[in-house]
Amino acid sequence: MDNDFAKHEIDYLRHYEAAGFTDPYRIVNSKLENLVTKHTYIPRDITVLKEHRYEGMSDPSDISLLYVIETNDGSSGTILASFGGNGNDSVNSFMNDVPKENIKSDFMLSPDAKR
Repeated sequence: MDNDFAKHEIDYLRHYEAAGFTDPYRIVNSKLENLVTKHTYIPRDITVLKEHRYEGMSDPSDISLLYVIETNDGSSGTILASFGGNGNDSVNSFMNDVPKENIKSDFMLSPDAKR
């Protein structure tokens, strides 16, 4: 994982899962739902630890964002947002409502991290 421009979402997903960020999420009725526990969260209930941005190889306007998150009850995992022609705006809308103090830009995960 030396070159940020050569990475793909799946590379980071595997890396974060290996480090313990294993809970999958989706947006349901404007709330973040943990697919394992079925618990739902509003924007102030989560902390965005890291955001990774990817542009489409053939169309740079196709963008995806991988969010690495923790919730106020201790769950942690990832959620992927897609933009462009096939994108779904529900993740973006939810993430735009996360309070600024809940967005960390300095979170770093070492290559061999285990949580």
